Amino acid sequence: MRRILLIDDTPEIAELLTFALRDRGYEVFSTGYTDSVNELVQEQHADALVLDCSVFQMSESLFDAVRGHPDHAELPVVIVSDTPEVADASLRSRRARKVSLVPKPFTGAQVASALDGLLE
Repeated sequence: MRRILLIDDTPEIAELLTFALRDRGYEVFSTGYTDSVNELVQEQHADALVLDCSVFQMSESLFDAVRGHPDHAELPVVIVSDTPEVADASLRSRRARKVSLVPKPFTGAQVASALDGLLE
């Protein structure tokens, strides 16, 4: 079973996403915004990361922290964003790989499909 670390700063959305991803067969560990993302990735043995922060810069800083860690540089990441154009430009400027962008509003199925694609 694939293990997903979900970071979402809205508990209600985190709960809905957790249910949707578990229904899809993922084991999900959820937390709010945290600076200790790399420690959580290691502790949970995460196969992928889902970032849904209300401000894209929060997701961006977590993405950079993860990708800056030598053990997590290739970790698949799904970013949920209410500013997909900004997020897309930012990710392109980083030449980000193994990342999928899901624009808001979104469904749990869209996030699960993005994870499926990254983890194939």
